Formats: sequence, C-alpha cells, structure tokens
Amino acid sequence: MEKALNKYFLFFVGPTLIAFAIAFIIPFIMGIVLSFTHFTTMADVQWVGFNNYLRAFSNPDFLNALGFSALFTVVSVIIINVAAFFLALLLTRGYRGTNVFRTMIFMPNLIGGIVLGYIWQFIINGFLSVFGVTITVDPKYGFWGLVILSNWQFIGYMMIIFIAGIQNVPNDVLEAARIDGAGPLTTLGKIIVPLVMPSITITLFMTITNSFKMFDQNLALTAGLPGKRTAMLALDIFNTFYSRAGWEGVGQAKALMFFVMVVIISMVQISITRKKEVTN
Repeated sequence: MEKALNKYFLFFVGPTLIAFAIAFIIPFIMGIVLSFTHFTTMADVQWVGFNNYLRAFSNPDFLNALGFSALFTVVSVIIINVAAFFLALLLTRGYRGTNVFRTMIFMPNLIGGIVLGYIWQFIINGFLSVFGVTITVDPKYGFWGLVILSNWQFIGYMMIIFIAGIQNVPNDVLEAARIDGAGPLTTLGKIIVPLVMPSITITLFMTITNSFKMFDQNLALTAGLPGKRTAMLALDIFNTFYSRAGWEGVGQAKALMFFVMVVIISMVQISITRKKEVTN
C-alpha cells in the first residue's frame, strides 16, 4: 500500500503544488524582489536597495498605523479571549437553551467584514449623533468602534474553540478536585485553564493575526479618518500602494515588513503558550 501511495504521490499532489507555487510562492518571491525596487509597472523596474524601507520608516502615516495596530491588537486580543472563555464556561454548564445562545453568539462571525463595518458605522454614528459628532471626528471613537466591531465578530468563534477544549476536560479530574475540597476558582486556575491551554494557543494565534490583518472592517468603519489616524497597517499599505504614485515599492516594502512582524509575533506566542500545555 505504501509503495502504491509513493508511486502516485506526484500524480495526486502535483497539481496542488503547482497551483500553490503559481498563486503563492512565485508572487511572494517577486514581492520580496520588488520591495527593493522603484516601479509603477513591471516594465520600468529600477533597483533602489533599502531606500523603500527607509522611506517607509520616515513616513509618519506608517508609524502611526503601526502604533495604532499594536494598541488595537493588545486590547482586542485580551477582551476577545477573556470574554470568549467565560462565555464558554457559562455555556458548558448544561443550562436550558445553551445551543440557541451558542448559535446566536457565533452568527456575527458569518457576516462579511465590509458589511459589519457599515452596520457598526450606522449604529455608532446613530449613538454619537445624540452628542452632535460622528465616529470620524476623533480617533478614540474610531479605535473603540473597531474594538467593539472585532469583539462582536470574533468572540463567538473563539467561544466555540474554548467550548471544545472545556468539554475535553476529564470529568473524573474535576470530580477528584471537588472531593479534595477545591473551590471553583482553584479548579478553574489549577485544572481547567492548564488543560485548555491547547485551545488558548489556537485562539491567541487567531486573534493576534486577525487583529493585525484587519482591513475590510477598518476600511468600511472609518477609512482611516480623521487624517489617517485610525488607519491600521493593512489599510495604510493599501493606501500607499494604490493611492500614491511612485510609492508602489514603498508599499511593497511595508507589506513585507508587516508579514515578517506578524510571523515573528505569532511564532513567539505559539512557543510560549505551547510550553504551558499539559496532557490529560
């Protein structure tokens, strides 16, 4: 059987590998090369070395987007994971109607980011109109609007992952803890959280990457206003590449730095949380 699989391996996997190379590997390599060039089309590429990276770091819009994205990610990751975890605890107690609540909380994740952005823009502007302002008047309104939107969209998804992890905690371990006199907080901190660490690793990875990569929600909700002060990294890269003539190389350099940064942060997070995982 193994010889047969080896014989036809390329026949079945080859088309997928070719498609992956054409759609991802080759464009990625070309993107790295273009980040060191000045270009408007592929016919006028000029090598400029690290000049694009220097221009990126001297651009105040990029630095503002970097700081804004970092702060947004920290706040969103904490709130989303804490809220999702405690909702998962609540909805694994066997209360009546649990499945209905799980479905209702999860449903916002099924709505597209652009639609969510416009929905929450309408809601938030409706609330702020009482005070005679809109979400684009002050960056703090845009920041917390994005936090609310991301929480509403992602808490349900992370909650489902936590529910799966909590349901895999052995009942005999929980029963033994009760017999030994462990209270709810001790059981939570000493038993449930350590045994749910694989789920925490997944949810942290997903919320960190999703928060940094947020684009369509940002575009629909604030479009970076006022004065690009609520533009996150993905939106800033988009604006640099498509809205500033002669800055295509700079936009590509920003995109590559963005990719490397997210990869490094994600790898560090996975390394730290995996060390805390325990087996049943």
